[in-house]
Amino acid sequence: MFSIRSTRLTVAAVAAFVGIASVPAFADPLISASEAKLPNDSSVLGATRGITRGPTIRPELPSGTIAAGKPFDFHILFQAHGGATVEPSSVRVTYLKSPHVDLTPRLKPYITAQGIDMTKAEIPAGVHELRVQVQDSDGHTGSAVVTLDAAR
Repeated sequence: MFSIRSTRLTVAAVAAFVGIASVPAFADPLISASEAKLPNDSSVLGATRGITRGPTIRPELPSGTIAAGKPFDFHILFQAHGGATVEPSSVRVTYLKSPHVDLTPRLKPYITAQGIDMTKAEIPAGVHELRVQVQDSDGHTGSAVVTLDAAR
């Protein structure tokens, strides 16, 4: 015999299952349309190097223009030097708009010591600049600006 409580639980479980099962596997938004509409940060400076050698940041993005609203593989590789290792908790990814948009929380599941591996990322049309910063186990930092170009 079913009680009212178990019936509610069953209905809720079915509703949750139907909701999850009916959602297709779409891309994860790397940059939202509202974030893309923010003004560009005009104070962005090029990468600088110090005496110590920080981790290398190497984007491995699709060649050419990315299609806006279409999934693409967002891969960035990290390489520490001199026996050091990259600290995944130190990675910061900032969308260079005014004000800056911290993308790190939405990228956290995709960040490892080897890099960022976000398959099926999605961005709106436009040119988007991201600053990627990382630190290694010796305290050396590396920084790079990655440009994503998405056409309509």
